[in-house]
Amino acid sequence: MSTATADPIETLFRTAVPESWFSAPVQVFSDQEEIVVLGALPAEQPVDAFRKETRAERMAIAAQAEHTFRRKVTWGVEQGDQRHLFTSAALPVATRLRFFERAVLDTLVEGGVARSRADALAWCVKLVARHQEEWLADLRQAISAVEKVRQEGPDGA
Repeated sequence: MSTATADPIETLFRTAVPESWFSAPVQVFSDQEEIVVLGALPAEQPVDAFRKETRAERMAIAAQAEHTFRRKVTWGVEQGDQRHLFTSAALPVATRLRFFERAVLDTLVEGGVARSRADALAWCVKLVARHQEEWLADLRQAISAVEKVRQEGPDGA
């Protein structure tokens, strides 16, 4: 990948993070408010020890990135199917919900699943995130089926 076209956020972290920290290249995710940097740790490496040993250097890299990109930096590690975020920004997100959508949140509150509508909405997002892989695979399969039907139609290739 050419550095001229590379994402500057990814470039910074891929060059600043020591390769010896992780068993695979870092993954970098970002939105308008936050940058999340994830690295893979071997199963035998204690997460708490890694966090403590790398803290000063991680904070220095984060300070540079936060100054450059004006976003908070979250560090985390993945071990097998477990993800451990060391810090994470919890930001308010405004949304408009119709009556029956609000009723879903209210039911979660009334059922003791959540303390408030905001907590209920966060719970819903986590539930979707947990099942997104399966759902996205189903969606991709459906898209493929539609594409096949289109190709078999009168205007298909």
